[in-house]
Amino acid sequence: MTLRQIRPAVAAGALLVALYVLSEFGAVSIVRVDTFTRAIFTAFNLGFDRTGALVLSTVLVLLTVLLIGAELGTRTRDARYASTAVRPPVRLALRRLRWPALSVLLAVDALALGVPAFGLARWLGAGVSRPGSLAEVAAAAGGSLSVSLAGAAFTMLLALPLGLLAARAPGPVTTVLERLTYVAHALPGVVIGLSLVFFSVNVAYPLYQSRWLLALAYATLFLPLAVGAVASAAAQSPPAVEEAARSLGRGPFAVFRTVTLPLTLPGIGAGAALTFLTCMKELPATLLLRPTGMDTLATELWTHTSTAAYAAAAPYAALLVALAAVPTWLLAARTGLTDAGPTAPGGTR
Repeated sequence: MTLRQIRPAVAAGALLVALYVLSEFGAVSIVRVDTFTRAIFTAFNLGFDRTGALVLSTVLVLLTVLLIGAELGTRTRDARYASTAVRPPVRLALRRLRWPALSVLLAVDALALGVPAFGLARWLGAGVSRPGSLAEVAAAAGGSLSVSLAGAAFTMLLALPLGLLAARAPGPVTTVLERLTYVAHALPGVVIGLSLVFFSVNVAYPLYQSRWLLALAYATLFLPLAVGAVASAAAQSPPAVEEAARSLGRGPFAVFRTVTLPLTLPGIGAGAALTFLTCMKELPATLLLRPTGMDTLATELWTHTSTAAYAAAAPYAALLVALAAVPTWLLAARTGLTDAGPTAPGGTR
């Protein structure tokens, strides 16, 4: 019963993981694994082979479409899934299994957090002690903050009307518009970056090598993250409140400013934090579209690690982790992941 109810969420999560793995660039480049994203970037940026990059991008787009179609095939026609209030987690008494279960969780934490932390601590001292390293790290941090804030602001500006439309006027047109944003999100950043390079060179040349083009790439890649947050917050606010304000003589803009926008602010904040976090980490589109002379923490980290200069890369990695931890903590606190659940009757924690 439980698995049948959560099947759409499981399929959607599996799709997100598959699309992320398919579009991953930074990790596969560092460990020298030949994938579509690495081959596309190499063909365009190093081999100057635009035709080869376009062919590989087309194949990658087809694979993405196949994955999306496979996820749609898992859905049952005319199926309805109940939406109930979220129940707080209940802690059960594990008794003899308590310590084995704890050891497994600690092992996962040690591999996921301990190994990177040990590596950062090992190389951080040598990296910071390099002459001029602090100034270079500060410049890269400034570049990351500026383009990430611009990308998050532009993304939220585009997501606000679409999210409100999805929550207040669902229908075929709204569904098509919303799905189009997910198709763009499914494409790897190297494909989006390559497409915008051709667009700016051939159609809008003043945008070429500008931060506005990079912000447009971020909005194209991460718009669904913001739309989902805005739509969820707007759906939780009753439309009757807006209708009551309209019946009292308020105009549409006044209702939006005094009623709709304040009720949607939690979703806007969550979407902005999530978009800012992903913009900070985005690498392939940033490498292709960044203005000449501008570096970010992600690009500097990739540049140094690609040449095995791990001591030089450590300060950029540490600062990127520190900056990314702030929106991550805010999102975790907002979703209640940091709250303690109740103890089961008769059980022990």
